[in-house]
Amino acid sequence: MSDLPRLSLAEAESLAAAALRAAGANPEMAALTAEALVAAEAEGQGGHGLSRVAMYAGFLREGRADGAALPRVTAERGGAALVDAGNGLAYPALRLAETEAARRAREHGVAFVAVTNSHHAGAMALPVRRLARQGLVALAFTNSPYAMPVPGGRRPLLGTNPVAAAFPRRGAAPMVIDLALSEVARGKIMVAAKEGRPIPEGWALDSEGHPTTDPKAALGGAMLAMGGTKGAALALVVEILCVALGGAAFGFEADSFFAPSPNAPRLGHAILAIDPGALAGNDAFLDRMEVLVAAMLGDEGVRLPGTRRDNLNDIATNQGISVPKQLQDQLRALAHV
Repeated sequence: MSDLPRLSLAEAESLAAAALRAAGANPEMAALTAEALVAAEAEGQGGHGLSRVAMYAGFLREGRADGAALPRVTAERGGAALVDAGNGLAYPALRLAETEAARRAREHGVAFVAVTNSHHAGAMALPVRRLARQGLVALAFTNSPYAMPVPGGRRPLLGTNPVAAAFPRRGAAPMVIDLALSEVARGKIMVAAKEGRPIPEGWALDSEGHPTTDPKAALGGAMLAMGGTKGAALALVVEILCVALGGAAFGFEADSFFAPSPNAPRLGHAILAIDPGALAGNDAFLDRMEVLVAAMLGDEGVRLPGTRRDNLNDIATNQGISVPKQLQDQLRALAHV
């Protein structure tokens, strides 16, 4: 066990929610945002965890996110719906989109729910895992402020555009896949710049569009997509799905989360939910999943996607999460407690 001070999940949620309310978030926004950040922290995704509270509080205080926003469905037809986040933090809109996707998938067999006028979406594995626990196959997408070039390009136009998917299993936790489409997280380049060490070639371009191992030049240039042109093409697909269908802002129209800006990012997300019962049937789907899992585990060393996060969450549920004192002090200061 870590020697760092620990908080129970309930304590961490309460503290984070209080900090967000103090910055101007309405009670629902504060509670759902805190829940998502603590859930990410519990799964070992600290980059989408409690360290984001101060950033979100800043967005709320500066007006870059509207703490009074209430998401609503503004368009719908059958299995399709559009949720307007109202320029608030993303999590209430994502929860509404998740609820709509589940209901419509049950009714129509498949549902696609887009979210517009939204914000940083955090760990996209969270909504798809909840849907998979309801027996639905689920995929989620989000765009983000510009960081990567389009296929063959040099200028950053696309976000890192994460994709998440979750698949139900019989008597076991869902298989969950969650990945950003950049070769490496921007945070790793920021750490390298802070420590004054080079980055591997293939991670980024400088402002002139040339490959660079200088992290500071990389931060002023563009990150590269994983898998080169193929990854960039997939990021382009995500950008269109999240933005064009819902009328949100493209990555190149949204200011970086890491730079001062008065503007709301107006990002887009999308959730696709499928009821296996509408196709070959639930039993057939679950049978096929177990055949696949058995084949995967037949190779020594294979770990099913999502297993590590599930294990860490179990530990966090029982033992709490390690939170550095400096971060705890920051949260308490933001919460005025």
